[in-house]
Amino acid sequence: MKKTLLTIALAACALSASAQGYRFTDIVRNAATPVKDQARTGTCWCFGTVSFLESELLRTGKGEYDLSEMSVVRQKYINQLNDYYLRRGQGSLSPGSLPHTALNAIRVAGILPEEVYNGIGYDSDHHDHGELGRYIGSLAKTAVDAKKRSPEYYEMLESVLDIYLGEKPASFSYYGRTYTAESFWKNLGLNLDDYVEITSFSHKPFYTAIEVEVPDNWEHERMYNLPLDEMMDVMDKALLAGYTISWDGDVSEKGFVHKSGLAINPTEKAMEEALTFKKPCEEIKVDQAVRQAGYENFTTTDDHIMHVTGMVKDQNGTIYYITKNSWGPDSNSTGGYLNMSESFVRAKTICFMVHKNAIPKEIRAKLGL
Repeated sequence: MKKTLLTIALAACALSASAQGYRFTDIVRNAATPVKDQARTGTCWCFGTVSFLESELLRTGKGEYDLSEMSVVRQKYINQLNDYYLRRGQGSLSPGSLPHTALNAIRVAGILPEEVYNGIGYDSDHHDHGELGRYIGSLAKTAVDAKKRSPEYYEMLESVLDIYLGEKPASFSYYGRTYTAESFWKNLGLNLDDYVEITSFSHKPFYTAIEVEVPDNWEHERMYNLPLDEMMDVMDKALLAGYTISWDGDVSEKGFVHKSGLAINPTEKAMEEALTFKKPCEEIKVDQAVRQAGYENFTTTDDHIMHVTGMVKDQNGTIYYITKNSWGPDSNSTGGYLNMSESFVRAKTICFMVHKNAIPKEIRAKLGL
């Protein structure tokens, strides 16, 4: 716990000093575990969501855990190849996914502690899935072409995962007790059915569960669709109540500058000056129509998942969302964190995962939760 509190304190100091000209004041700052590095992988979906689950363990008084992202990624590959085969090669082999993918993998196979399974079975000090992804793709396509998954196919899949990620232990000892990955997850005491994904798009009915049409939703999961203001109300109320959020959105915009610890949504007129970060700039006023237009003209894309842990405001009173990234603590001057402005979040959120109890009662009633 001391390590977590130290991380929070350092992040607070760094963020308050980031982007010269911005002065931030805390609104709420919730507990999070130290920043990790996904390195040369497309596994932000897992890092952002596992970090979220680690915060849930802190929030519920279960203590600090360092959970293995790669034990979840391993099962995701197996789930994904099964989906790809049954869709006759029309599924996704992308390394990307959404928060629910991590939960679906944990449901099947549990999770391991990082110290038991670091997911690096090759000669490297960091994660690198370039070659692994190519072998996984070859296996998947070979099975589809053969219209058959032979015993050798399954053996080769397990062997490839063992070689690159390491063999998954059948059981392990952890603080004097013996577990399997499944029993370890059960012992943590989180109920995966308590977590839901929220979105906001006007081309489908509000207050219903919809499938969002982004490539990383290869499992075709449904999310609760709310009007934009209510989606933001869920975020704000959750954070203020001590919950955190696994956030998925677009980070391809000019205003997303991780090295400066900021993600902003400047007007075109203000863009040049805004990117000097000498002072807060004029940002786009984002309503439902502006948000929808960005989605439908493909300027709002499904790029990256991060972990939102709190809120601050600048000297003008503009709200920003404290965001833990997975590019390593040394990836910027703010300890691997950044602040995303309210305008940026309103425009560029694809979806987010949150505990259903964090949703205001009146909104839960509309959703039938």
